[in-house]
Amino acid sequence: MALLVYAPVGYVLLGVDPLLAFLGGAGVVALATLPDVDLSLPFVPHRGPTHSLLFLALVAGALGAAGWAVGQGSWQPIGGSVRTALFAAGIGLLGVGSHLLADMLTPMGVNLFWPIPAKPFTLALTRADDTLANYALLGLGALAAAAVLLVATPA
Repeated sequence: MALLVYAPVGYVLLGVDPLLAFLGGAGVVALATLPDVDLSLPFVPHRGPTHSLLFLALVAGALGAAGWAVGQGSWQPIGGSVRTALFAAGIGLLGVGSHLLADMLTPMGVNLFWPIPAKPFTLALTRADDTLANYALLGLGALAAAAVLLVATPA
């Protein structure tokens, strides 16, 4: 899902700076599994706090703050603090957000408004452990990434 969500952003960034596009894609893919940290945290239910808009905002905010700090230094590959903060926060939003979207495809869904009790958001299309569905989603993401590279590369 991370590759699929990032593909249009990667296309835009390839036109601006290919290294930035690659770093953004790597960041999104790396962060895509972060919500499942709850599987190794005692007393934290799976698809609880780490699968919410609150967690999404915390991750994006923390990355945005780190981007702001990096943008204050002498090395500014993106520009100043504002651009670097927006880029870093956006990578957090796409990475964690892609995981939440993928989990919404499952019958269990996610409670986006945790800690407020609410009915989980779900499309109930496939189970999380469905190998065929997971490989299909990976294939779609890889196809979208490849298409972006083909379209964005000058002939």
